[in-house]
Amino acid sequence: MKDKYHLTQEQNLFLAKKVLVSNIYNSARLEGINTTYPDTKTILEGVNVPSLKLDEINCILNLRDAWNYVLTNIDGEINLDFICKVNSYVSRNESLEWGVLRNGRVGINGVDYIPDIPAEEDIKNNIRNILKEKNVTEKAIDLMLYLMRSQIFWDGNKRTSMIVANKILIESGCGIITVKEENINEFNILLTEYYNTNIKDKLVKFLYENCIFGLEINS
Repeated sequence: MKDKYHLTQEQNLFLAKKVLVSNIYNSARLEGINTTYPDTKTILEGVNVPSLKLDEINCILNLRDAWNYVLTNIDGEINLDFICKVNSYVSRNESLEWGVLRNGRVGINGVDYIPDIPAEEDIKNNIRNILKEKNVTEKAIDLMLYLMRSQIFWDGNKRTSMIVANKILIESGCGIITVKEENINEFNILLTEYYNTNIKDKLVKFLYENCIFGLEINS
């Protein structure tokens, strides 16, 4: 797998900030929140939107805070502590606990696969091994999918995993990963298949071809 984009970190940070509202909107839609882009922008500007429920507004504001944390710590080391910190923003006031590994069993809607209760040392070792991969884009996607399937938190696993993947891409100038609204259905179909089989090839190909974006810079 080749990196699709070769930006400077400064260029990639500019891009991330420029499309921040879109990324938060896409993440909210992926969670099934019936928001619109204008509604999302309004909420992020600090104005209430009466048509949305309080927990939906909270989800959008949590995404904002998680993104802000990552963008202000773009050179920070990615490890389990960093990932837990991202989840502490993503799942704040949404979950049984946030920012800590879950200590009980969960199921995934529409999926036969039941993830194990996470063992901290195993999770740390698996994260370290993935981060040793040389290709940045492959590393970002692999870590994202591993975290999604492992469901290491009570809630917010997809959102946390995608923001962490973006941190990997942005710090190395390799673009942005986001699932646009028109791709949500196919993404969910492939994600369900990956959950059940632990075979990720089709999902990786789909993400690489449809969900990674960048700036076209004339040299």
